[in-house]
Amino acid sequence: MPSLISALPLLMLALIAPAYGEDTTDDGLRLTLSAEELLEQRPFARREVAEQSLSLEEAVARALEGNRGLRAERLQTAIAGTFEAQERAVFDPALFADIDIYRDRETDESEGPTRDFFFGERRGQVGLRQSLPTGTDLTLSVRSSRANSSFQDQSEYTTRAGLSLTQALLRGGRIESNLVRLRQASLDAEASEYEVRGFVEQLITDVESRYWDLVLTDEQIAIFEEALAVASQQLDETERRIRAGDRPETEAVSARAEVALRRQGLIDARSERALAQDALARLIQGDGNLWDTRLEARSEPDLERYHLEPLDTYVALARDHRADLNETRLRVQRDELEVIRTRNGLLPRLDFFVRVGQSGYAESFGQTFRASQGDGYDLAAGLRFEMPIGNRSAEAAHTRARLTRLQIQETLANIEQLAIEDVRARWIDAARIREQIQAQKETVELQEELLRVEQTRFRVGAGTALGVSQAQRDLLESRLNLTETVVRFRQLTTELLNASGTLLLHRGIDAPGADRVELRL
Repeated sequence: MPSLISALPLLMLALIAPAYGEDTTDDGLRLTLSAEELLEQRPFARREVAEQSLSLEEAVARALEGNRGLRAERLQTAIAGTFEAQERAVFDPALFADIDIYRDRETDESEGPTRDFFFGERRGQVGLRQSLPTGTDLTLSVRSSRANSSFQDQSEYTTRAGLSLTQALLRGGRIESNLVRLRQASLDAEASEYEVRGFVEQLITDVESRYWDLVLTDEQIAIFEEALAVASQQLDETERRIRAGDRPETEAVSARAEVALRRQGLIDARSERALAQDALARLIQGDGNLWDTRLEARSEPDLERYHLEPLDTYVALARDHRADLNETRLRVQRDELEVIRTRNGLLPRLDFFVRVGQSGYAESFGQTFRASQGDGYDLAAGLRFEMPIGNRSAEAAHTRARLTRLQIQETLANIEQLAIEDVRARWIDAARIREQIQAQKETVELQEELLRVEQTRFRVGAGTALGVSQAQRDLLESRLNLTETVVRFRQLTTELLNASGTLLLHRGIDAPGADRVELRL
């Protein structure tokens, strides 16, 4: 009785299938195709312009070479490096120059005839200035001028060479605070390398997963094609027995339903293969066009090559090698530097300055360097003080930096817990599936034996076509489950290595960010 109830959906499908195959409109237009015609149409078959056979290693290599997302991620590292160069440029020497012209004319009409007075001066300056990490500003300059006036018959030339030094004593006077921006930019550049490493690990995981999806769909298509052939053979034998009078006509219903189900499964499997191939092609094609190229996967999920290490081993590796953890550790150091910078901003500004120069005077520009009309020296030194009343801006910035530091430290602890959970989940799932593989292999062997028994009983007249169909479905389901489990275990081994941060090490791929980042607070 339970077998009959479970077979009712198959009976209904077999009874209504012919009706669907005969749908037409009044003008003779067919609305549907029969199952046989639909299989011949192969709606998910693509018009391949080429065919390529790929191993797993070749697929990964092509993704690393041409994946568009990886190209964009690599540019981010180069972009981050430009900020470091920009911060280094703060301490580069700068050349400056300026020139100006001044002229003044006055008219005196107070006594006697009108008299005009004028004064004109042309000034030019060129120099070099540089800021040092010690909080020192240096300026070396040469200034020259030419003055004309109505009181002098000849022009007067003056040249001055001077040196200026300003040293910060409080705010801006410590090397560690002055180098904060540069060190932060350097940490950002290093963090971008860990970010790229994490992207590469995830890319390889995705490529291998899509590759095994393609292998899985090929296996499923082969299983469904074999199951369809067996079901068709069983239907032919059942119809032959019916024509011979050994079986009632109702025996053909379950056999036809079984054939229809196998066709349906084959159509779905071909559709899944098309989707799996497109997913893999997107990851590996780069500048090429693989959408219409049929990809054939030739690697097999050999389980003997892969075994699970103890769970604690993967957890310890994740703490040291996961890219997101190391990247976050660098962010913690960056925020610690921000605390140092804002703490320096709490200090008042007190600068010591000294300026020294020598001037020469002459009737021509060239003679000013020899001081033909005399020379002079000047020296100035002093202190400059500045302190905002209340200093609320600096205090707010320092408080914000301290809170941000605490926030990123909590974020690091949370990410570490999430990483451990991720590793444990992958390991537990992989261990479960590995144990199931042997049990499912035994199930397939038993289902194959059960099908042979049912077929033998049917041939001798002791069994029914419904029993044979049920055995075929059970065998098909067990074979599909075994294939899916084997592929899933292979995918989980990759995901487990990715979760532990050691996927690139196991694949022999050299990339920055392999070492653990030690916090230096």
